Amino acid sequence: MRGDRTARRLYEIEMTAAAGASTTEVRWYHLERAHILSQPYPWLHTRNHAAMLKAAVTEHDRRESWGQLIRIVVAAPGSWSGRYPAGNTGRVEAGLMSPMPIPQDLADALGGT
Repeated sequence: MRGDRTARRLYEIEMTAAAGASTTEVRWYHLERAHILSQPYPWLHTRNHAAMLKAAVTEHDRRESWGQLIRIVVAAPGSWSGRYPAGNTGRVEAGLMSPMPIPQDLADALGGT
């Protein structure tokens, strides 16, 4: 359970940083990191994609907005079933089911997962 608490704590840190970001690039950096942490947890995963949708709509990014709508629908079922691409940043350009490397600091904090 330690990894679970750590992941949730780090998720909240990243989401708070995203909400307070001063630039679009910094906002997406933190949203992507939060996404990696949220994937095993249906509610957090869905909440993360909702925040990504909000960012995309605010930026008038139609492609990202549509992609996030699709991801909102599949986030919880993917988490519940364990069928999510580990390390994926959650953005449209990352691909829906493309695994990606987990940033080393996150992997270290989670015990190498």
